Amino acid sequence: MNVMLAALLSAAALAGTPAHAASPADSPLVGHWVLEVDSLPMPPEARPKSVNIAFAATPDGQWNERVEIVDQGGNALHSESTLSLDGTPGRASGTYWVDVLAAKMPEPNVLVMQFVYEGIPRSTRVYSVSGDGKVMTETEAYFKDGTPVLRTAYFRRAPGSP
Repeated sequence: MNVMLAALLSAAALAGTPAHAASPADSPLVGHWVLEVDSLPMPPEARPKSVNIAFAATPDGQWNERVEIVDQGGNALHSESTLSLDGTPGRASGTYWVDVLAAKMPEPNVLVMQFVYEGIPRSTRVYSVSGDGKVMTETEAYFKDGTPVLRTAYFRRAPGSP
């Protein structure tokens, strides 16, 4: 094969290769997010009082997530995990109904997470950040009585959060 043909084939192969995602530290998802409780598509009495999510990149390039949910009775549930962003399952700790997660970040402003509890898949959640970096949308996919359900909720960046 001549050198010119080899160069063209190499360039064509590279053109079809996706760019490597930016470091998790550069993601606009990093920061503290507060749920707009009224955005939940459920009766007010079923909504939590508050939900706070904090996303952070670790020095070794992993992704840390901390969640705190306060229910209508004032009881707090929490969860924390540190995961690679290659889809490898990792453990979660805390009192929320999740003990294993997997995560991927296909774009710096998009995070996809799979939630499992006691060996049973619970939901898949997609987090995305608006262009201005002020609103995070959470789209949750799960099954209820054998029927697929999609729920969308909106979070605002907490004051003082990067």
